[in-house]
Amino acid sequence: MTRIFSGIKPTGHLTLGNYLGAVRQWVEAEHQPDDALFCVVDLHALTVEHDPARVRRLSRQAATLLLAAGLSPDRCTLFVQSHVDEHTRLAYLLECTATDGELRRMVQYKEKAVQARGAGAGVRLSLLTYPVLMAADILAYGAGEVPVGEDQRQHVELTRDLAVRFNQRYGHTFTVPRAVHPAVAARVMDLQDPTSKMGKSFGDGPGVVFLLDEPEVVRRKVMRAVTDSGDGGVVYDRAGRPGVANLLDILAACTGGDPAALADGYAGYGALKRDVAEAVVEVLRPLRERHAELAADPAAVDRVLREGAARARALARPVVDRAYEAIGLLAP
Repeated sequence: MTRIFSGIKPTGHLTLGNYLGAVRQWVEAEHQPDDALFCVVDLHALTVEHDPARVRRLSRQAATLLLAAGLSPDRCTLFVQSHVDEHTRLAYLLECTATDGELRRMVQYKEKAVQARGAGAGVRLSLLTYPVLMAADILAYGAGEVPVGEDQRQHVELTRDLAVRFNQRYGHTFTVPRAVHPAVAARVMDLQDPTSKMGKSFGDGPGVVFLLDEPEVVRRKVMRAVTDSGDGGVVYDRAGRPGVANLLDILAACTGGDPAALADGYAGYGALKRDVAEAVVEVLRPLRERHAELAADPAAVDRVLREGAARARALARPVVDRAYEAIGLLAP
């Protein structure tokens, strides 16, 4: 049996990119005969300037949306990262295994450090080291597969490197995981800037479709999506026509089609945008309805998270205790 682990960071409202690139894959994985754990990684939200009340609010909202998307506490373990101490216990051991150089090579660190300096803020040490905490999130549970978006591939590779290094130095302790990605829409791009990922941290950007957007808002954002200059018609070309390719990727992910094949059915951008807008509205409709039901009973969501944390703790503690012994620490 393969254990699956993945997490989502509560730094903003969840987007269509989060859903198509990760969450829907989690729901599909949950229905397989495997052991699945899904986590709201709230500690990762502290690596940049943040509002404490907003982090708490978005953490609960993210958990509620994951349940609304179809994750069932009867078939998987859903919990909040900070509720399980083993994550931070293991992170320090992995910091003692990682090197400064490999952390500074992380693309997301480079990008976010530039953003922080540009805003006149200092770069928090946790921004550099959080990939090690992410590795601890995964390795604490012996996960064999990590369903993630394409932008997280580098972090999973670091996790693999740290697991192998620790095992070689101190004896076999960790399962070496692998990243798994959806076939299409692994990386949904911003509708106004199709060279950039659709990110939940971009406020109310017009190129970002949020899962709780009203249908008319979704339609408006899609209809205003940037396409590409020229008269080449609708063709699927990620490099040369990123705007159109992004729309086709989204349509394919929503309808189960092939983006290149779908392109042949359109003579112009208007019809493509209308079909994409309606496909997105229909994909999000049941999720929004279920979210409204769950949000009306926050105590039930909190109960799911408490029970999930207890199960997660029971799974992680033996692994982390074994790592402490392997690295040379005296048992209490």
